[in-house]
Parts: sequence; C-alpha cells; structure tokens
Amino acid sequence: MTWVAAVARLRERRETGVLVTVATVRGHAPRKAGAKLVVGRTQAWGSIGGGNIEAVAIDRARELIDVSRAEPELMEFALNDKASGPHGVQCCGGAVTVLLEPLPVVPAVAVFGVGHVGMELARILARHDLDLHLVDTRPEMVSEERLAVLSDAVAQVHAHHVPLLPEEVLAELAPGTHVLIMTHDHAEDAALCDAALRTPGLGPIGLIGSSAKWSRFRKRLAEEGGHADATIDRIRTPIGLADITGKEPATIAVSVAAGLLLAFQENGEQP
Repeated sequence: MTWVAAVARLRERRETGVLVTVATVRGHAPRKAGAKLVVGRTQAWGSIGGGNIEAVAIDRARELIDVSRAEPELMEFALNDKASGPHGVQCCGGAVTVLLEPLPVVPAVAVFGVGHVGMELARILARHDLDLHLVDTRPEMVSEERLAVLSDAVAQVHAHHVPLLPEEVLAELAPGTHVLIMTHDHAEDAALCDAALRTPGLGPIGLIGSSAKWSRFRKRLAEEGGHADATIDRIRTPIGLADITGKEPATIAVSVAAGLLLAFQENGEQP
C-alpha cells in the first residue's frame, strides 16, 4: 500500500496516525530524503529504511497518537557505530533527520436540512478539512447539480437523500459528530431532536429556530418523549454567535460556522 493510500485508509476509518518523512540526509543512509512511512495505532505502511531509525520513529509516532493536539516534530539520527539506539546500531555513516506529522481524526458535522441556510453553511464548511454530511428528504436539495458548487471541497462531503425518516442517518454517524437540525419542516425538526437525544455517542446537537419554537419543542420532548431536563439541555438553540443578528441565509450560515469552529477548539478537534 502506498503512503497516500494508507493516509486515505486512516481518514476513511477515522483513525489517528502519524506521517513520517525522511526530511534530510547527509552522507550515506538507508533511504533518500522524501521516503515516507505511515504509522497507525496497530499497523504501519511504507518504510524510511528499517533498523533503529524506523523502529524509534514508530515508537515515537505511537506516543504522539495518544497526545492531544500533538504538533509536528523532528528527530535526528547519527548513523555510526558510536550511536547505538534502543533497537540497535546502524553504521551507514551518514545522518538523517525525520519529520513526524500527526494525522488527527478530523471533525464530523451533519447538517439536516440543506435549504437556503443549510446550503450556505455547507459552502462554508466545505472549505475546512472535516467530514460533512448533508441530509435532506427533498431530492432536489441534495442533487448532484445543486451540490456541484462543492466539487472543489476540502471536506469529504456525503450527501444523504432520505425521503421518509432522515433520523435513520443519525445511527450511521461517527461518534462525536456535531449535529445541526435546520430542516424545512418543524415536525421533522422535532422528530430529529427526539431521535438525536436517543442516539448514543453523538456530539453537540444544535437546532435552528426561535425561542417560541424551542419552548414548544422542549415541552414536547419532556412530556411525549420522556426526556429528562438534563438530557434536553444537550440541544443548543439558537445556534451561532449571539452578537451576529442578521437574518440573511449567508449571515446566519457565517454565524453558525463560527460557532462550530469555536466548538471544535473547545473539544480539542483539529479541522
């Protein structure tokens, strides 16, 4: 497997890893500058030359996997018989610098309702490195033609057309996914709120709407849904930044996106 495919596999599986690259070589060394190794929690792909260099780099990479907000770092190796390492001696005669770059699990966001606000929000979020799920019961809202504007997205965009029960998508989402509920139908919003509170492992839940709408929803979630107050409090509404008060779809989308970026920071997530 190439290092590019290995990085893609980690991304698809939402697993952390480290990309190890031979940054500089002076004199003789097992591999030239640019050689790469991808290290996962239990597997590794590629090679930077084997021996002590590679074994030490893998050990350090797996330490970084368990470090919150790990930063890239350099490791230097002297390849001579006087420089023994924990995994032996390499006597090529040169010196090597290795760069370790953490590959964190990117945030995941699910937007339920891709209308005027949802589409503007998708356009903003698509510029960030995250997994973006766009869910709508209306086929035209998530058609290839309408979402073509996201064709150059940095994010990995997943479109879901679910005609009857959009809440079924909740069970497919990765643990920690941020959920934003903003459909065209208040009944659909209410069903999604109830289902989201019953789905284990989700991240923050946001609901677009007025205080009057939330008052009705809160009463219904308690009386009909049987949810405790502490459980209902998991839903944040209104969403976005309070100081941004414009009602234009693009303005609301900017506000909601800014709120999400703050939430990513608070949760230690790295888009």
